[in-house]
Amino acid sequence: MNVAALILAAGSSSRMGRSKQMLDIHGERLLERTTKTVLASGIRDVVVVLGADKDVHRQILASLPVTTVENDDWAKGMGSSIKCGLRHLTHVGTDYHGVLIFVCDQPLLTSEVISTILHTFRQTKKPIIASAYSNVPGVPVLFERSYFEKLMALPDDHGAKKVIQQNPSDVVTVPFPGGEIDLDTMQDYDAFMQGRSEIS
Repeated sequence: MNVAALILAAGSSSRMGRSKQMLDIHGERLLERTTKTVLASGIRDVVVVLGADKDVHRQILASLPVTTVENDDWAKGMGSSIKCGLRHLTHVGTDYHGVLIFVCDQPLLTSEVISTILHTFRQTKKPIIASAYSNVPGVPVLFERSYFEKLMALPDDHGAKKVIQQNPSDVVTVPFPGGEIDLDTMQDYDAFMQGRSEIS
């Protein structure tokens, strides 16, 4: 099944006060690390949605085989970035079976988690395969193409979780150990680097 990846990296990291995409995680920028992890899973078509600080973020992705698209409405919220990326994917002419949506601030994301999501999609044929952590389904999440229309109808200020929550009977989850760890503030970052220094 041909599944594209959509990495949402357009936000301004207002709670952090600096670009979280540029945080150093053991020698790699967080956005670079996330993108390399997605590529390592074997997904060929990877689209990164940029917005705030787009020029700097594009530079750190320059050597990677990904497509970047700009969301001029990034300040309106995550839904606007999902729609921006999905518009690109539906206009390139490839008949995708689904899209796997990522955020860029989960430092414990692994290619194994991504591979499990893809395998579960192939095996179960369920239209939504979500990650499970903190007893709730979340991102990364794979939506089958039948859900593209619903994603395009998202309010600008809502993310993919809204669609997951509205369609529980269509959802299968896979475990994502550490998926609850995201880096929204400098305190989050400092705590992660002090407590997870063994992560490489």
